[in-house]
Amino acid sequence: MAASQSRTFSLLAFFTFSILACASTVSSHNITQILTDSPDYSSFNSYLTQTKLADEINSRTTITVLVLNNGAMSSLAGKHPLSVIKSALSLLVLLDYYDPLKLHGLSKGTTLSTTLYQTTGNAPGNLGFVNITDLKGGKVGFGSAASGSKLDSSYTKSVKQIPYNISILEIDAPIIAPGVLTAPAPSAAVSNITGLLEKAGCKTFAGLLVSSGVLKTYESAIDKGLTVFAPSDEAFKAEGVPDLTKLTQAEVVSLLEYHALAEYKPKGSLKTNKNNITTLATSGVGKFDLTTSTSGDEVILHTGVAPSRLADTVLDATPVVIFTVDSVLLPAELFGKSKSISPAPAPAPETAEAPSPAEGPSPTAASPPAPPTDDAPDSAPSDSPAGSAKSKSANAAVGVSSPSLFTLLVTFAAVTVSVSLRF
Repeated sequence: MAASQSRTFSLLAFFTFSILACASTVSSHNITQILTDSPDYSSFNSYLTQTKLADEINSRTTITVLVLNNGAMSSLAGKHPLSVIKSALSLLVLLDYYDPLKLHGLSKGTTLSTTLYQTTGNAPGNLGFVNITDLKGGKVGFGSAASGSKLDSSYTKSVKQIPYNISILEIDAPIIAPGVLTAPAPSAAVSNITGLLEKAGCKTFAGLLVSSGVLKTYESAIDKGLTVFAPSDEAFKAEGVPDLTKLTQAEVVSLLEYHALAEYKPKGSLKTNKNNITTLATSGVGKFDLTTSTSGDEVILHTGVAPSRLADTVLDATPVVIFTVDSVLLPAELFGKSKSISPAPAPAPETAEAPSPAEGPSPTAASPPAPPTDDAPDSAPSDSPAGSAKSKSANAAVGVSSPSLFTLLVTFAAVTVSVSLRF
């Protein structure tokens, strides 16, 4: 019996190690680390970091990156504003998995693929799609899906694949959609922060920025990077929001500064964030920092008092990004348990006509609906590659999560122990 139990526990240990090894290979990818091993892509890799596209790529589970070597990047590098380069590189990130075998096995020899540029909301028509065409003879062409566009870029070689997680392919030239490189610099839009906020339904927040003088603090941070979390007008009317008239001027300033970061941190960067985030208020008394969590494609901001959901992107123009949030961010340093929160006074009742007893209070306005999840690719890969020497060493992208892994291990342990007790 002792020998049987020994064999059982040995088998359990081996099985556990095997699953852990498998999970570690499919849990995530890091485009920056992958490209670091290839100096030919140093310029491309640098711009992925500067534009924060690397964070967006790393936050997705099925993706193809069309990389440019340093020679091909020379047509973009240093010749356009960073916001324009970000748009151009976004067209090289496909929201589906393509390896060499899939490129040469396209149904009907051609397909349109959704790119990261399409998710920005700045791509009307087919500007956010890429045309991929198998030209036979080993050649595959890429071009904008916009009407009249040519296949100006060609596949040159495979760089790395982790099926079906990430595929990295080299192409010989940028894919240029009409109007992308000629887009105006965002300076005009960024210079009118209050106008953008008012148009996005954040008039209360915009007014507070002006009356408190914090708007100047925001504007002074623009050149080096600025991220704004603007509560909607409905957020200020929500139950539990403190009466701002009870705050001192210094506290109002800290509250408003708490709604901004002195860095460019778009949604992809927030999704992959693991650390505390410092705000413009952090330099004052206390920490005044934020943490984040995700649920699908949603980003949740945590203050230590109450969470707030990232609702919409008002502007994403490197190095400035402005979001709307569905709740006022309440820092624990001002509204923690040690300090009571005085709710804002209710508006005076109308004197024209009193409501009948049957009538209840009007419901609190709901926050805007959650944005659609865009993590999933347009369609699951329909054909599994036979596997090259590079891809055979990698596991299929099965996405083993920690809870699933724990459940599997516990189930296996229970079964094996149960069997061992029979002998």
